[in-house]
Amino acid sequence: MILLIILAAIALLSWFIFDKRFKMSNNNEIPNGYEKTEESFIDPINKKRYRVYYNAADGSRYYYEEPE
Repeated sequence: MILLIILAAIALLSWFIFDKRFKMSNNNEIPNGYEKTEESFIDPINKKRYRVYYNAADGSRYYYEEPE
């Protein structure tokens, strides 16, 4: 029983800590150094379309919510 509680706690904590989904910003500006890619997708949770921007300097990705 205790093991089940511990596993549930770990699962819950990992969901809050690691599920950042997309590194989105509420800002309407694309950060410097990011280039637009051809990749876009619709988030199955909120049904919004996102465009992917890529920073070649550090390999990070930025997800920009496209206007409807």
